[in-house]
Amino acid sequence: MEELIKKAGILIEALPYIQRLSGKTIVIKYGGNAMISDELRQSVMEDITLLKYVGARPVVVHGGGPDISAALKTYNVESRFINGLRYTDEATMNVAQMVLVGKTNKAVVSTLNAKGGKAIGLCGIDGSIIKCEKMTTTVDGREEDLGYVGRVVDVDTHVIDLISDDLYIPVIAPIGTDDEGRSYNINADAAASAVASAMSAEKLIFLTDTEGVKDADGGIIYEMSRKTALALIDSGVINGGMIPKVHGCLDAIKAGVNRVHIIDGRIPHCILLEIFTDTGIGTMITK
Repeated sequence: MEELIKKAGILIEALPYIQRLSGKTIVIKYGGNAMISDELRQSVMEDITLLKYVGARPVVVHGGGPDISAALKTYNVESRFINGLRYTDEATMNVAQMVLVGKTNKAVVSTLNAKGGKAIGLCGIDGSIIKCEKMTTTVDGREEDLGYVGRVVDVDTHVIDLISDDLYIPVIAPIGTDDEGRSYNINADAAASAVASAMSAEKLIFLTDTEGVKDADGGIIYEMSRKTALALIDSGVINGGMIPKVHGCLDAIKAGVNRVHIIDGRIPHCILLEIFTDTGIGTMITK
């Protein structure tokens, strides 16, 4: 009986969060170990399905770097990275589009459907959802070409809204197109941030392989404002690979997203633990 009462308490704790998120858009960037481990993949899909059933509007934007690397190796196409971005020539672009849209996207859709969700797979090319321009990067003061790597310039949310307003869960692969119809590979974090910003999402959730943003003593910062985040970057407390993650979160906040979460996708049911409990498990950044 005590165990049953405890379970009831958990549901009651979640109630105000469920009420608050009813009808609200939650964009989830799905990647990292949560895509590789079957156990974690199943729990993430259960979380997303539950969000839909309790009245939220989940939108999934997924990565797929390991799948692309494996496919390139099979086709004997060399992988090369510049400033952490995959150089994408025509051969690499063809493989990336085939893998992300034809394999990874459909695997996510299939798993969501198996959990009782009604998922529909899309990519940025469909309905010209994600418009891109060619992206370059700077190395030692020189501008470096990245091939068919795109920077998002516009997101048309019409198709996403039509699907989300109905019974369905949109699942978006980060492939976009320019005005000439050329396809581009997009960083999944950037694509998720752009989609969330265009939809004025209530929440943007990044599933990562880290516990969250940490303070100077190594403890997780469960909630911080934009101002605090910038101060921690200036002081060096936020450093290394966490800097671009936090800057991406701040860009989304500036563009109209209400709250952005960096959470550990290695924890089963990480999404529910973050947004339906009083303390959460990762870092939430607010305006």
